[in-house]
Amino acid sequence: MAAVLRGSRNLLGRSLKHVDFTLVSSRSMASKTQVGFIGLGNMGKPMAKNLLKHGYPVIATDVFPESCKELQELGAQIVDNPAEVADQADRIVTMLPSSPNVIEVYTGPNGILKKVKKGSLLIDSSTIDPAVSKEMAVATEKMGAVFMDAPVSGGVGAASSGKLTFMVGGVEEEFTAAQELLTCMGANVVYCGAVGTGQAAKICNNMLLAIGMIGTSETMNLGIRLGLDPKLLAKILNMSSGRCWSSDTYNPVPGVMEGVPSGNGYQGGFGTQLMAKDLGLAQTTATNTKTPVPLGSLAHQIYRMMCARGYAGKDFSSVFQFLREDEEEGQ
Repeated sequence: MAAVLRGSRNLLGRSLKHVDFTLVSSRSMASKTQVGFIGLGNMGKPMAKNLLKHGYPVIATDVFPESCKELQELGAQIVDNPAEVADQADRIVTMLPSSPNVIEVYTGPNGILKKVKKGSLLIDSSTIDPAVSKEMAVATEKMGAVFMDAPVSGGVGAASSGKLTFMVGGVEEEFTAAQELLTCMGANVVYCGAVGTGQAAKICNNMLLAIGMIGTSETMNLGIRLGLDPKLLAKILNMSSGRCWSSDTYNPVPGVMEGVPSGNGYQGGFGTQLMAKDLGLAQTTATNTKTPVPLGSLAHQIYRMMCARGYAGKDFSSVFQFLREDEEEGQ
């Protein structure tokens, strides 16, 4: 496996030599030319809306036509498939659920690479296997275009408010061009290194996020069973050393915070199934690099159990509800 990855890196390095980066870099930073957007789910739709708010004409598509309706009403042009997007835009952002979806959108029969223009900039904000990002980069370079991975952190709330964090991997000379678009959708845009390093950073972040959410849920549940008011306990945690994002920004206990999934039946937000997928990516990369991740492995097991128990479509903070359910069954 390591040999394959080394070969891919060598191929990627060689292929980059044949790309005319001036075709991409020569775009004016002030240009408001059409931007393509593919994938209008919980994260993609608000991201595309922010591009519209910043004055960029958007041409978009999604496998579910109903997902396009709101964006179309806001002025976006909607087309039938990714190839049509690539035919009309030389800057494209993709936000898709998984590695197979990315492979299909880029290299499928109606994929981006069927119609991509030479010099186009393709930015993938999906969370996928870093090896797949490298494969897509190689395929893109062969067409004379540039691929960058730019997964995000911050959830639906940050996507809506334009405060996402982007972790960007790709050719450093193209970072400024990517940054122009990404700053319309995020508060932090961080260059991580070569293609795949953005995904590596995101996978590490989400493994920690899952561990932290489980820990916060266990802690809140224990405190409640000991007679503490959940709002009071959250307040104490958030002024103490146990404070974390899951406790002070995305608390998993219903009634503690407003505007988070736990206050809305765990609807919306970041799905349990997606968290299980991301933890699976972490496990694969940990195995490949011989990295011990015992808590990450346990978190993966818990989120897979949740998917099997009917929580797949609920926000990942529903692990609090899952733990309470297990308790009630044991009584």
